[in-house]
Amino acid sequence: MRKDLPHTQKQFVFEKPSEVERRVPEAGVIDKPGVYELSKAPTGVSRIHLIPGFIDSEQADWMFEQLLQDIPWGQRTHIRQEVSFEEPRLTSWYGELPYTYSRITMQPNPNWHPLLTMLKERIEEFTGYTFNSLLCNLYRNEKDSVDWHSDDEPSLGKNPIIASLSFGATRTFEMRKKPSPEENGDYTYVERLKIPLDHGTLLLMEGATQEDWQHRVPKEYHSRDARINLTFRIIYPEPDGVWK
Repeated sequence: MRKDLPHTQKQFVFEKPSEVERRVPEAGVIDKPGVYELSKAPTGVSRIHLIPGFIDSEQADWMFEQLLQDIPWGQRTHIRQEVSFEEPRLTSWYGELPYTYSRITMQPNPNWHPLLTMLKERIEEFTGYTFNSLLCNLYRNEKDSVDWHSDDEPSLGKNPIIASLSFGATRTFEMRKKPSPEENGDYTYVERLKIPLDHGTLLLMEGATQEDWQHRVPKEYHSRDARINLTFRIIYPEPDGVWK
């Protein structure tokens, strides 16, 4: 005989959906040679190429000493909200055209040091790109730094190619993706990368990297010896002939 099973009532309880917890993503590390596609967006592909040992250690040693001694290093003064402060590093500029960033213009300097010309030609042969300008940076110790920025000045053109060659102490080159419009300028949850740049390392930034990412070299808490960074780039005249 068939027995009817007792009818059970299901009780529905409304539960408020729990809020999705957003976690700050941990920074990725890039320390192996290779080409890395960082992101794809309507602006294009952001890509970097890391070449450790581009200049071998023995050559890099004497190049570092010569550049430290021969380049006319200077310290620029910025004015922000009527407060002046000195840049926490020394710089020097080479190129037929001036270069303006952070509202300060570096005047043309066509007198390239022979070692810089040789390095430029070696990088051009390796990358297939031609460069006409160079910004040199000297980080004297762990207290010297450069804050978050993109190399996206109008004089660099669209999707600029930046070739960055490092000598001396290893410093960490940090990158962070620019937030989407919905984030209203909040960088809390953006993707981040850390790239240790050793003595003789070449880093090439291509595509939409300057459009979609920022980079910096932060201050460090441990003692660091001096580091020289050479950033080769292509500068174009301002369309209206006026340098701002």
